[in-house]
Amino acid sequence: MTDHYLLLKALHILGAMLFAGNIMVTALWKFMADRSRSASIIAYAQRMVTLTDFTFTTVGAGLLIATGWTMGTNHGGVGAVYWIRMGWYLFLASVLLWGFVLIPVQVLQTQMARRFQLGGAIPERYWGLARVWYVLGAVAVALPLANLYFMVFKPTG
Repeated sequence: MTDHYLLLKALHILGAMLFAGNIMVTALWKFMADRSRSASIIAYAQRMVTLTDFTFTTVGAGLLIATGWTMGTNHGGVGAVYWIRMGWYLFLASVLLWGFVLIPVQVLQTQMARRFQLGGAIPERYWGLARVWYVLGAVAVALPLANLYFMVFKPTG
């Protein structure tokens, strides 16, 4: 193996750690903050959920895309080998779910939290969006975990 490949592999693993690690930790502390029912705790957690997704999850996703695509060319491209193709599809589904559903929900919740942290009740819409975030967030966490199977065991299909 070349040093170039090992560097790509290390960056790929770092990307996976940032991506999967942040989405799992974020889910836990968002859940715990929401469970407190404290407007100030929820508002703070909601800001941090959005901030960490834009930093750690996005950086992790970028590393995974760049290194995965580059290393995939060693196998004929990401579509040529079953385990790489399945990994790519699972990753893409997770990224699309985060990008088009979960992050927009988080941004809405963060905007709401700015208003209710100063006083007043947490609106029912916040809790409705939280339910959407939890259900689809569970799917978005399960997808990278399924991807882990393909990346480690490399089934032939």
